[in-house]
Amino acid sequence: MKLLFLLMCVFSVIANATDKPNILFFFTDDQAYDTLGVYGNPDVKTPNIDSLGKRGVVFDKHYNTTAICMASRANVMTGLYEHKTGCNFEHGPLGMQQWSTSFPILLKQAGYKTGFGGKFGFAINDPAQNTKKLHEGDRAQQDFDFWVGGPGQTFYKTKVNKSLAKYAKEYPHSSRAYGAASIDFIRESVAEKKPFCMTVFYKAPHRPVSPDPMFDNVYKDTVFRKLPNYGREHGKHFTKHSTKGRQYPRFEQWGYHTEEKYQKAMRLYHQQIHGVDYSIGMILKELDKLQIADNTVIIFSSDNGFFNGSHGLGSKVLPYEEGARVPLIIYDPRHPESGKLRRSSSLSGNVDITATILDFAGIEIPKVYDGKSLVHILNNTNTDIRETLPINQVWGPEETRCLTVLTKHHKYIYWYYEDEKEGLIATEELFDLRKDPYELTNAAKNPEYKSVLENMRKIYDQQMEHWKTDGVKYNGYEEYGTLFDRNISWEAKAPLIKKKGKKK
Repeated sequence: MKLLFLLMCVFSVIANATDKPNILFFFTDDQAYDTLGVYGNPDVKTPNIDSLGKRGVVFDKHYNTTAICMASRANVMTGLYEHKTGCNFEHGPLGMQQWSTSFPILLKQAGYKTGFGGKFGFAINDPAQNTKKLHEGDRAQQDFDFWVGGPGQTFYKTKVNKSLAKYAKEYPHSSRAYGAASIDFIRESVAEKKPFCMTVFYKAPHRPVSPDPMFDNVYKDTVFRKLPNYGREHGKHFTKHSTKGRQYPRFEQWGYHTEEKYQKAMRLYHQQIHGVDYSIGMILKELDKLQIADNTVIIFSSDNGFFNGSHGLGSKVLPYEEGARVPLIIYDPRHPESGKLRRSSSLSGNVDITATILDFAGIEIPKVYDGKSLVHILNNTNTDIRETLPINQVWGPEETRCLTVLTKHHKYIYWYYEDEKEGLIATEELFDLRKDPYELTNAAKNPEYKSVLENMRKIYDQQMEHWKTDGVKYNGYEEYGTLFDRNISWEAKAPLIKKKGKKK
């Protein structure tokens, strides 16, 4: 009996290890929420990504808690908000402590074979260490079993990316090369009989514009629609703070301001997304060929959105819908309802992807995480896993820095910066995302929204307390516990700006 019991335990362990799903995590760069067919865009050709949505769950209210690549990548690796990662441009690298509970580290400890490809996006080092010579991914690549990642923005030409160069002859554009590299990693994992997680951070559709010539004819004759908030006339109600960053001049610099230039910009932008779709299609075919498709969970999302002319803006960063909201698709072929399109209106954030990956792998989610598992939503799409979500913005011109809080139906933005000469005063913006999904009306001064405004202020103040108590005390984050506090006067804040070397 004792021997039988021991044998049962051994077989149970083997079964549990075998039952672990493989995980593919695809993450694009600068992809707006409305750029897929499964999100209702009739102009695009994204058959492979759409097929995942049609068989899985499409999340309609998914946001990046920081809408810029470096910080967003740190968020999605660690499950932490930016004020807890301490990581962004103009701030500093991710700390070793935060990296120690990242999903790649925990997956590897649990027996997964881990791979990474693409633009890693951030450095890792202890805050007290000299960071001048750090490159993105230098430390991280030691913790992956397979690495075709790169520092900085990486390159569209495969041959220029050192770790990817061997694929250059057959796949000269990096989007397809990442597909080929992922296939190699998957084959290795299957040969070793190990569950795997491959993370691909595609460069596309980030600028500079460089689509794969293989797809030059895909959108040759397409006339792209415009969203209802396209153009300068629909940005006039925004606070002046939103015009002080690079997003405002890029409306014209990047060619959204005339019909001819707009169509050209959109054709090239979507051609780059089509290249990613093709790359993902390569990988999906290989899953079928290796007969592992039915045990491979697939997650697709993007690091931030893109304005594409909405509100007369270009680029991303700002917390409006087009800047911060992105697609999220999760397909679990093992789910009883897989094979049909299901949608969720639950509020979710990039930090939730981290917890979700660990949940799929059967790994306990660290208590330090801000993210929550979305697996519950796959089981019941009417479930809400969170009531609120912050969007942090502490990058770029000081005038554009702000803190935002979301509920399922409302968005509240507090712009703290004041400058009498530029006509800037501390400003609140409130949007009713049910009635006004394109953010055409600031309801902050509308008496009908008085109770909503008061509630959103309370949520905002609670988030500020989290910043003050849980946020890192280095890399320039601590001072925003004062600067973003709407109950502290500008007179008390101005000296902090002067100390930072910014104009008063």
